[in-house]
Amino acid sequence: MDLDLLDTTLAELGQPAYRSGQVWEWAARGAASYEEMTNLPAPLRDELAAHVPFSTLKVESEARSKDGTVKTLFRTADGHAVEAVLMRYRDGRRSICVSSQSGCPLTCTFCATGKMRFARNLTASEILDQALHFRRVEAIDHAVFMGMGEPFMNFDGVLVAARRLPELGITPRRMTISTVGWMPGLTRFIDEVEEPIRLAVSVHAAEPTLRSSLMPVNDRYPLTDVLNECRRYVALRNRRVYIEYVMLAGVNDAPSQAAALGRSLGPDAFKVNLIPYNPTGFYDGSSRDTIAAFKAVLDRARIPTTIRLTRGRDIAAACGQLAAVSA
Repeated sequence: MDLDLLDTTLAELGQPAYRSGQVWEWAARGAASYEEMTNLPAPLRDELAAHVPFSTLKVESEARSKDGTVKTLFRTADGHAVEAVLMRYRDGRRSICVSSQSGCPLTCTFCATGKMRFARNLTASEILDQALHFRRVEAIDHAVFMGMGEPFMNFDGVLVAARRLPELGITPRRMTISTVGWMPGLTRFIDEVEEPIRLAVSVHAAEPTLRSSLMPVNDRYPLTDVLNECRRYVALRNRRVYIEYVMLAGVNDAPSQAAALGRSLGPDAFKVNLIPYNPTGFYDGSSRDTIAAFKAVLDRARIPTTIRLTRGRDIAAACGQLAAVSA
């Protein structure tokens, strides 16, 4: 719900300030309507239902994967598309992947979102409403800001939303914000955010020319500068930075490219997540053997490396696949 509109409406109705907290507490616990908020007077519930929509987003469609993943396509009040994902794991984790923008202006070539027309930043309430939608389905305990858009281009909205998520059951240590290396937001995150929210950086190539061809943002903010800023984060916060590296067959998956990545990162500061490419129609994904060989090079360089478990690929809900296509 629009929390600013909620506060304004309650003030106009002459309600005490604590009413806003009561409404939010119910919403954060998974309430599906104002009717469930039994410690609010019935006339007030009616007024809120009439003047403050329960969600800033309208569900347009949902798709369900054979692995239990759920992808939801929303529309904002002004008609922009937003997708978010609920991922269910066998160990009981329930993780949500939320979007920070409708579309993305950064046009990474392997990402379906980058092919969309960019609309705008989402408000903090629109980001939260993605989480609240899934909280109404079941309890959630992890969140990644890895959906549509570049989170650090919407720094304030993302941080306001992130700081509300603990009330939904997601602690800062179980949140991850992923960036392509948008330096203004990265620097603010390092200097301003004391909560132990995880930082992930999309790299995908260590060679400057190749990275720029995959991620045009590299021309503006070169990888060397981004990694140096990450090292400052490690020194200041004593937290490791996660490196995301999508595996593209014949593009960035050679052992020599793994060695170049290892030299760029060095020991101690980073952990690498190798991401099997999820089809978006632009590249072919690396084979399992190729990914294993790439990982072996990084292992020998003593850089912690894992291969990410893919969820929701069959419904285009996996990393890089969000493109606001109705299910």
